[in-house]
Amino acid sequence: MLQLDNISKAFGGRIALDGVSFDVRDGRMTGFVGGNGAGKTTTMRILLGVLEGDAGEIFLDGDPLGAQQRRHFGYMPEERGLYPKMKVREQLVYLARLHGLSSADAGRSADSLVEELGLGERRDSTLESLSLGNQQRAQIAAALVHDPQILVLDEPFSGLDPLAVDTVVEVLKQRAASGASVLFSSHQLEIVERLCDDLVIIAEGSIRVSGEREALRTAHSSPRYTITAGSDLGWLRAEPDITVVEFDGGHATFDTTESAAAQRVLSRAVLDGDVTTFAPQRASLSQIFREVI
Repeated sequence: MLQLDNISKAFGGRIALDGVSFDVRDGRMTGFVGGNGAGKTTTMRILLGVLEGDAGEIFLDGDPLGAQQRRHFGYMPEERGLYPKMKVREQLVYLARLHGLSSADAGRSADSLVEELGLGERRDSTLESLSLGNQQRAQIAAALVHDPQILVLDEPFSGLDPLAVDTVVEVLKQRAASGASVLFSSHQLEIVERLCDDLVIIAEGSIRVSGEREALRTAHSSPRYTITAGSDLGWLRAEPDITVVEFDGGHATFDTTESAAAQRVLSRAVLDGDVTTFAPQRASLSQIFREVI
């Protein structure tokens, strides 16, 4: 497990990070969310050793993080950093060899990744000849080619069309399922919501909330329910401990802080006719983000 403990960083008189602490757990996808200038990239660069924090420590499995452990990291910066005139497969093999893989292992890893990421037909194309979306796929392949234990990805879905996003999502899920820790930032909250296991929200250099996605959704959800039935639900307005928020014949949304009241509503609706849906409303990532920043 990767642990960031009270990381701080200032540039001149401007505080970029102020006591940033959170965990990136093994075999899990951690979404790192914040607006422009919130501190995401600075945090990632300190994590990678590109920048040095002014205060705080980073631990990997309980030990201070050092250069040797960082050799097992895979990093994808937001700015594309590959060689534009090198061919895709050639470049992946070269990077894998730099990370210590044998020539044969580097070739196998490169071949596997170009197929996984849908670059098979462009393996012998130069990077600069690819579309921006395919360049992004190649950048992701470069972060994965040495089979890292920890992945740090800054805006990995930028420039990808929906089909490419699905391809990359599946590749990252497979890496997490095999035990890798994955930290990724994205402005595309709907992707973060369906992909991450854990969530970290940062604003103005401070962590506003962090934890398991579903636990955070529950904690930030209002006591609101939706119900759809085969009969008119107008009687809801007269129910005690119930506040109707929306009503349209057989569909209604209501608030209640009493679970017994919610169950009473369900029981009466079932007696009156078929109930097709009844569920508490859960906060979306967008709602949580707006609430805490």
